[in-house]
Amino acid sequence: MVLDNLSVLLYGKNDVRLEQTPVPEIGPNEVLLRMAKVGICGSDVSFLTKGHIGDFVVKAPMILGHEPAGVVAKCGKDVKHLKPGDRVAIEPGVPCYMCDYCKGGKYNLCPDVVFCATPPHHGTMRRYYKHAADFCFKLPDHVTLEEGAILEPLSVGVHACRRAGVTLGSTVLVCGAGPIGLVNLLTAKAMGATKVCITDIVENRLKAAKEMGADHTILVSSGDAEALAKEVEKVMGGMPDITIECSGAEPSIRLGIFATKSGGVMVLVGLGPAEVKVPIVNAAVREVDIRGVFRYANCYPLALDMIASGKINVKPLITHRFKLEEAVKAFETARTGAGGAIKVMISCELEA
Repeated sequence: MVLDNLSVLLYGKNDVRLEQTPVPEIGPNEVLLRMAKVGICGSDVSFLTKGHIGDFVVKAPMILGHEPAGVVAKCGKDVKHLKPGDRVAIEPGVPCYMCDYCKGGKYNLCPDVVFCATPPHHGTMRRYYKHAADFCFKLPDHVTLEEGAILEPLSVGVHACRRAGVTLGSTVLVCGAGPIGLVNLLTAKAMGATKVCITDIVENRLKAAKEMGADHTILVSSGDAEALAKEVEKVMGGMPDITIECSGAEPSIRLGIFATKSGGVMVLVGLGPAEVKVPIVNAAVREVDIRGVFRYANCYPLALDMIASGKINVKPLITHRFKLEEAVKAFETARTGAGGAIKVMISCELEA
């Protein structure tokens, strides 16, 4: 029996195509998944519009998508914790298991990690996909497959807030109210932050942030980082303990340094230009710690618990839904932000 495995392939800059690809054969510790939901990430859009992200260059056709959830169709002979029919969220990076980073629990830093939809590795936006079983997380009955797909960006928020040290009573500035900024807002609140201020250059994103629990929002209309830092201090009643920078834009990084209180922490989540000009002496003399954030490690279980327990509601993030056959239109919506798009979700199921 030949299975339909319609897939979304990126051939190069602004060149997305729908094609059939082979259904993969699974190994003893893998599962074959009928893909259900895959969110479009900003990195997918960057690969589409630029053909690369930093040193990761699309040199051959690549299946897109790394925010996935699906249903187990088949299990390898050594898989014990899953069975056909189980609904799962899929953590899209599989490390080597053997290097010092993996053994130390920081497997997100593994130099040999195979991460979906990062050249040269294919992603999950297709009908059928195989994955390491131990990076598949069974969803409780009351958690939807769409929520399962949102676990991927939510795990970025969990990792960033852990790196930043968000805890009960923290005051937090989030720079950028795109999907990653919004999941950081939700996570910071769930971890006990008492005040969260979020900034952006787009009004409708700030409206969404307010609806999701932001205590303060600031529409950025100039690049004067020091003046904006004063505005943050004024609306928050003091300089924030923590800044979570989610845009990667140089003015936003500068704002984060100037705004964070002395002795505080700024984490860099957004990835922008390879080099930026920042007030590093200001950070140094005020002992503002600047910490990098790269993907996540050991965050899916907590992210799933946050959703399952009701501590976080990610459903408002999903603003647009498309069928797999409409992927080209879906990517155009994600690229342009048409209709106030925040998270665009693609349904990969084959309709009866």
